[in-house]
Amino acid sequence: MARRRKGRDVSGWIVVDKPVGVSSTAVVSKVRWAFDARKAGHSGTLDPIATGVLAVALGEATKTVPYVTDAMKAYRFVIRLGQATSTDDTEGEVTAVSDLRPADGRIQAALPRFVGEIMQIPPQYSAVKVDGKRAYARARAGEPMDLAPRQLYVEKLTLTDRLDPDRCELELVCGKGGYVRSIARDLGEALGCHAHVCALRRIWSGPFDAEDCISVDTLDELAKSPELDGFLHPLECGLADLPELRTTQVGAARMKNGNPGLVLNADAEYGDTAWASLDGRAVAVGIYRAGELQPTRVFRH
Repeated sequence: MARRRKGRDVSGWIVVDKPVGVSSTAVVSKVRWAFDARKAGHSGTLDPIATGVLAVALGEATKTVPYVTDAMKAYRFVIRLGQATSTDDTEGEVTAVSDLRPADGRIQAALPRFVGEIMQIPPQYSAVKVDGKRAYARARAGEPMDLAPRQLYVEKLTLTDRLDPDRCELELVCGKGGYVRSIARDLGEALGCHAHVCALRRIWSGPFDAEDCISVDTLDELAKSPELDGFLHPLECGLADLPELRTTQVGAARMKNGNPGLVLNADAEYGDTAWASLDGRAVAVGIYRAGELQPTRVFRH
């Protein structure tokens, strides 16, 4: 028999304002400790240099992580023109320089090629696996790599400020799997001047906004206290991008046993992924078929 994890049966989402220099994994560990939670996970890694929205799921909310991971996300970032680095951010060594500093008009004219369905090559220092080994581990060992391009949907990329001749601020809204560092690198190449990220902040992620954030300092101050639970968002927030279908007591009981259950409204198309609720609480996520939901994930409240 598997050993039962220690900790509380606490479920919900906590949205942390990740500080610079801290890994996403470290933030998740801090949250789990502060809530004394049995289980925790996050919905999308931020680089150590990045700040902003890191949504951490606790308990049953971890079952909704894939739906937040797949949601659109927004970033505000600053790029340094005139320098390429080995990591495509400030943590790497400078690998190329240029005296060219494009005017705002040239930068704006280059942005549309990075909007829509684009192909993006991940940074050499990334978590992409190459023959079973992380790219960043191979890069640190000096192993040359040809990383395969990946498809990315970019909804918006805009120039929001020109801070000085060397730096400009941009805002990006994109889908799952986007690398802001790659956007900066490729934009620099398109402009003929090189570029890398020197500041990065995620301003929203799916249903979670920077205004929802709690600081790491507050986590420390309120750790293991009843007051901290007041910052929890219900697990249903992680299902915000899916159709909600109401069910009955009988339908809920059937779904919790893994069987199709009746749903009373059909704001979904046949075959859609949706979630069933009873009195506003999530019962299950599953596939909608002709008045029933076939559960694929069941929630134990």
